[in-house]
Amino acid sequence: MDVKEIQNVDAYIAQFSNPAKERLLQMRELILACAPDASEVISYQMPALRLHGMLVYYAAFKNHCSLFPSNSKLIASLEKDLTKYKTSKGTIQFPYDQPLPTKLIQKIVRLRVKENLEKAKLKSGKAKK
Repeated sequence: MDVKEIQNVDAYIAQFSNPAKERLLQMRELILACAPDASEVISYQMPALRLHGMLVYYAAFKNHCSLFPSNSKLIASLEKDLTKYKTSKGTIQFPYDQPLPTKLIQKIVRLRVKENLEKAKLKSGKAKK
């Protein structure tokens, strides 16, 4: 399947075989559990969740799945939690040969939900003035 044809998260995940497919399903479940009010979208040809703006993206690659928290400061603030993983300003890589760090992913998503809700609250407060 051509990535450009991907219209929804189910189609994105369906194009992969294990271990990528299994990891994507796990990540999707974890993220949705932490952000039940978020909506799933495809953005930049990757699954993403939106809640008062973009929340997180996630994607599969040859040797790892990545989580894109949409906040480089958040990644920097979690440096101690992320020592086992390859990171950059915008991504955290979870190799297929290691267990998925479910608590870490939940922590990141909950922090992003909190950030987006706070931003939305600030915007609505400014709009009322």
